[in-house]
Amino acid sequence: MAKKRISDVLIEVLANAGIDRIYGITGDSLNSVNDSLRRNGKIAFEHVRHEETAAFAAGAEASLTGKLTVCAGSSGPGNLHLINGLFDCHRNRVPVLAIASHIPQSEVGLNYFQETHPENLFKECSCFCELVSNPKQMPEILFRAMNAAVGNQDVAVIVLPGDVAVMEMEIDELPVWHHPRLPHIVPQREDIEEMAAHLETGKRITLFCGAGCEGAHDEVVELAKRLQAPVVHAFRGKEWVEWDNPYDVGMTGLLGYTSGYRAIEQCDTLVMLGTDFPYRPFYPENAKVIQVDRDPSALGRRVPLTQGIIGTVKDTLKELLPLVAQRGDTEFIDTVRKAYTKFRGDLDSYAVAEPDGVPIHPQYFVNRLNKLAADDAIFTFDVGTPVIWTARHLKTNGKRRILGSYNHGSMANAMMHAIGAQNACPNRQVISLSGDGGFTMMMGEMLTLKQLNLPVKIFVFNNEELSFIAMEMKASGYLDYATDFVNPDFGKLAEAAGIKGVSIQNSSEVDEKIMEALNHNGPVIVNVHVDKQELAMPPKIAYQQAKGFSKYLINAILDGRGTELKEMAKTNWMKYKSLY
Repeated sequence: MAKKRISDVLIEVLANAGIDRIYGITGDSLNSVNDSLRRNGKIAFEHVRHEETAAFAAGAEASLTGKLTVCAGSSGPGNLHLINGLFDCHRNRVPVLAIASHIPQSEVGLNYFQETHPENLFKECSCFCELVSNPKQMPEILFRAMNAAVGNQDVAVIVLPGDVAVMEMEIDELPVWHHPRLPHIVPQREDIEEMAAHLETGKRITLFCGAGCEGAHDEVVELAKRLQAPVVHAFRGKEWVEWDNPYDVGMTGLLGYTSGYRAIEQCDTLVMLGTDFPYRPFYPENAKVIQVDRDPSALGRRVPLTQGIIGTVKDTLKELLPLVAQRGDTEFIDTVRKAYTKFRGDLDSYAVAEPDGVPIHPQYFVNRLNKLAADDAIFTFDVGTPVIWTARHLKTNGKRRILGSYNHGSMANAMMHAIGAQNACPNRQVISLSGDGGFTMMMGEMLTLKQLNLPVKIFVFNNEELSFIAMEMKASGYLDYATDFVNPDFGKLAEAAGIKGVSIQNSSEVDEKIMEALNHNGPVIVNVHVDKQELAMPPKIAYQQAKGFSKYLINAILDGRGTELKEMAKTNWMKYKSLY
């Protein structure tokens, strides 16, 4: 009977399971695992600059491949750095295994150097979190963690003290982990028939689609065709239902379209398909609501339901469609599509070039990038105004992917996600739309791009401001305060680090310099000088928002900021007033 170290068993199981890489930063309590990786030689250790990046990168790779990915952090601060990225993975519902190394077992509870209690810390952002304290727990506890991560599409955490990692166990033959397959969840026949009956009585039906519509594009479009129903998408549903869909009327919510908002506000039956859209004010007040979701805890979480159905969207619609007759009345869809066409046309007309010397409109830049990027490009985007321009001006086509910190809403995610995305898809364009706040928060990771030789293209929206926060403050009536930055030219900064840097100052050079960046065989940091005063109007202007913005205008004048108001009016007023 052979003897093996616990860390060797851990790495051999992961290697046999097909894990290609582990993202992390090595450290004292993780040294045994790192040494096992070195000796095993089948798994790469992707050495990033911050453990938060390790978790975000693993999450992006899992999102693109659908396979289990792995990240690791050492005891104390290393684990705490992991936690923000793991919250993002948890809320994006992607299968990630985190190896959280720990202080020696003999020192737990004695206020030891870097002591935390990771088995408690990670419980809120995982579906499985267990401490390995005895060699006899392995490899079964690892199998449980991997099964939980894949089966729940969630985070699983193994807490491994450094002294336990070097313990030996006797084992004849290492068991092999068999990757579980996700099930098809088909509702009961009674649920399908009840849903069909509700749809038969609805006069103005709207489909509201989220991330759960992945793989169900054709079924969603067919249902919309039979019901003559507008299709509204949450942001996470954009890449799955927006393209090749004559019934699409855009998004709702703060980033959305007037048409998307009206399609939900004016419907008498709302069908929620794989979405857990969190903003209650954007739901209808007097409509039947039917929700289909694989997660029973999501049913009715946002709005009272007429019917809740446990099922995967594709499988549910396959059962439903034979019971749904083709409708001829197109009045509702025609009205909403007309509003969509106007709103879409107006948005596109604002994505225009400005004369040299005038800051670039960010929507113009994204519009051009959308046209010049590859058909199968992968886009990541920072929380903040890059979210707005991605939602409104980046078009999906069934091949492109868009990755963001959708539900967790963390700053600085775009470049971190891009690292995992490029590792997962080495032959595809990976483009990060980074805010200047997000980029500078985790700016050290541009050195990771160089070190790992990842040809990610980072486009930094340099407006020297936390612009989304500034807009929120203005909408609430506050003067924007402590939102300004003093920034360098990030292209020149990249050159100092040995990375190709590009700077875009004028609209006239946008196309040429985008292509210069995209065609470079290696990482590129592009500094894009965008208009600081660009506003992004929501599809519904609430009284409190209008009141708040009016209060801001008065306060700004009293504070002597009249020049700023003139610039804001020049940039936005004639543009956005036609939308409403």
